Amino acid sequence: MTPDEALRKRWGYDSFKPLQREAVEAALSGRDSLVVLPTGGGKSICYQLPAAMGRGLVLVVSPLIALMDDQVAAAREAGLSADALHSNLEANHRSDAYRRLASGKTELLYVSPERLLMGDLLEDLAPRLVLTAVDEAHCVSHWGHDFRPEYRRLAEVLGCFPKAARMALTATATPAVQEDICAQLILRNPERLIGHPDRPNLIYRAFPRRDQSGQLLEVVRRHVGEGGIVYAQTRKDVERLAAGLAGAGVSCAAYHAGLPADRRQQAQEDFVNERLDVVVATIAFGMGIDRSNVRYVVHANTPRSVEHYQQESGRAGRDGLPAECVLLFAASDLATHRGLAQKDGGLAPERQRALERQLREIGRFAVAPVCRHRLLSEHFGA
Repeated sequence: MTPDEALRKRWGYDSFKPLQREAVEAALSGRDSLVVLPTGGGKSICYQLPAAMGRGLVLVVSPLIALMDDQVAAAREAGLSADALHSNLEANHRSDAYRRLASGKTELLYVSPERLLMGDLLEDLAPRLVLTAVDEAHCVSHWGHDFRPEYRRLAEVLGCFPKAARMALTATATPAVQEDICAQLILRNPERLIGHPDRPNLIYRAFPRRDQSGQLLEVVRRHVGEGGIVYAQTRKDVERLAAGLAGAGVSCAAYHAGLPADRRQQAQEDFVNERLDVVVATIAFGMGIDRSNVRYVVHANTPRSVEHYQQESGRAGRDGLPAECVLLFAASDLATHRGLAQKDGGLAPERQRALERQLREIGRFAVAPVCRHRLLSEHFGA
């Protein structure tokens, strides 16, 4: 079976999106690769299709424990023997996953970096592993917007599989972060597949925030009955804005980490299945959400970085149709980000410098009287 045949048979697509074919071919030929594709660019196909080719086991390292089960369900729908191993897994599901892995039936396995670093999976993985895909690979970089120390240790484990190809994937990486990813994961002469960051179907607007609730409602009323995501800075903001929209008759729900798991799950499922128009959320919501017809994303507060903004606003218009991205900017948001970063003992000096740079850049993006498509392209080195 060729990659094109597998794409048609398993996913029903007649052609690859830009750079997907190159990523698949690099993996199938045993080459390392760095894959930077915008949100909606189809990163999951890049590592799922090699698993569907029957060459061996594909391991996916992902920090998104809350979404791994959804990703497994989508892979199984495409006919793959897929599992996840993480701390939220029920005991019976965990036992079944171990059994399938030990018997050699697993084609695609999702794990968190913390789970992989425990080391007990290495013996079961080693004989069949053909590709290790590190998703959200920007987390490896001190200079990125979402640094995770566990990602810096992944090279220790990758060295245990010298014959397996390595694929690092992310939607947002400046040239400096791209270099850091290659260095920290010790990618060997990697194929660099860097998609253009610009999404021409997105309409970017930024306004000084004067009446947050009123400005938000104005955007929502431009899109009556359409899907939208509203990002707010704190849980309190989320609850207040969601209550205001509901009071105005908008079909909406709140989503943040302080809510019970069943309420978060219900909101996510209702939104994905179009039973709900709007979700008001902290940044805990959205990564991996598979709804292509989101017509607008509103940032009711300023995000912490241009990278965060690119990733979150990119959840709009994944179907290629026009979508609106609105940012309500206030300098006080930047001070709040500084304060939150100082909690729990503050930041190491290099992370503090990176944060200050990120805050300057998002402030410039919000107020600069120039084309924001151009600003984003320049920021990401295009």
